[in-house]
Amino acid sequence: MKKITIVIDGPAGSGKSTVSQKLAKKLGYTYLDSGALYRSIALKASHKKVKSQNSQQLYRLCKNSIIAFKKKEGKQHVFLDHKDITQKIRTRKISLLASLYSKLPVVRKALLYQQQKLGKKGGMVAEGRDLGTVVFPKAELKFFLIASLKERAKRRYLELKEKFKKISLRHIEKEIQKRDKEDSKRALAPLKKAKDAISLDTTSLTIDQVVSRMYKEFLKRV
Repeated sequence: MKKITIVIDGPAGSGKSTVSQKLAKKLGYTYLDSGALYRSIALKASHKKVKSQNSQQLYRLCKNSIIAFKKKEGKQHVFLDHKDITQKIRTRKISLLASLYSKLPVVRKALLYQQQKLGKKGGMVAEGRDLGTVVFPKAELKFFLIASLKERAKRRYLELKEKFKKISLRHIEKEIQKRDKEDSKRALAPLKKAKDAISLDTTSLTIDQVVSRMYKEFLKRV
């Protein structure tokens, strides 16, 4: 069976990560978490104290970083310069920093090459915000997930409440609303649906229902 590239775009909390991982596992494909690339750079820049205004240093930092995805105990882990950083990049601080760095042309340019290199062979499910329009415009199958703001905030709240006891649902809703506005209005690679992408509203669907619908579309392509 031919191996294709599948991209899943959409706003924060629309279910991209969970669905992408499940679909990749079902197909035996590699899972590419594009957000983890930006989080990795944010973590390294933070440790090295490289400011977002320093384009030259940031470009060198990106180009000299080795980011890899490897299976460990049945789960995919993220490695930066051969060190497992899976947990370190999932903090709120790194999330906010990653959002800042992902807007910078110098960072996007450096990481664009890395993503396209990873996706050359096909057999990949990649998730992000601009994959279908910028990173993999020729991908054979594209999805764009959407969900109501309240549902997305609820999902993120349930995900974070164990780690951050004082966090509130209302605060998360405001953060996601702000992120949506920034992502859709940024000048470089804004969040938007590719013309040939299939829209899926996940508000009232279970994860398995979303994966099932995607799998049916996959079978049509191969």
